[in-house]
Amino acid sequence: MNLQTIVKIISAVLGLLGVIFLFRIIGVGDEEIKMAASAGDFGSVSPLVSLAIAILLITVVVTLLFSLINLASSKQKLKKSLIFIGCFLAVMGIAYAASSGVETPMKDGEVLSASGSRWVGTGLRMFYILAALAIISMILSGAKKILKR
Repeated sequence: MNLQTIVKIISAVLGLLGVIFLFRIIGVGDEEIKMAASAGDFGSVSPLVSLAIAILLITVVVTLLFSLINLASSKQKLKKSLIFIGCFLAVMGIAYAASSGVETPMKDGEVLSASGSRWVGTGLRMFYILAALAIISMILSGAKKILKR
């Protein structure tokens, strides 16, 4: 039995479970699920959520596994990947250093901690830095193509 057959069987089983859980939720009905949820009972929705989490974990593990196997096959690929990971961590360090955190009240009455606020700022600054780098690289690539003609 080859890997493709095994993957098809596992996919079919997980898909069938998803359909069964979906029909179970549809059979219970919206109002009954809402009433049960307000009482703290998520029994009809929990299996579908657990299946989704399991599928996500399987996908992440398989993706990482095959990526690492592919990287291990070539030292040049591994070196490039480590350089890009290092650059990404450097951008994260710069964004974290540029961010500050302030306790912030949220709409639901809870308070976002100063540390949480700093990480939100870090994420936003990383997005801006990486977006700017992407735009600059596209402009330079286009200019390089124009100048070569």
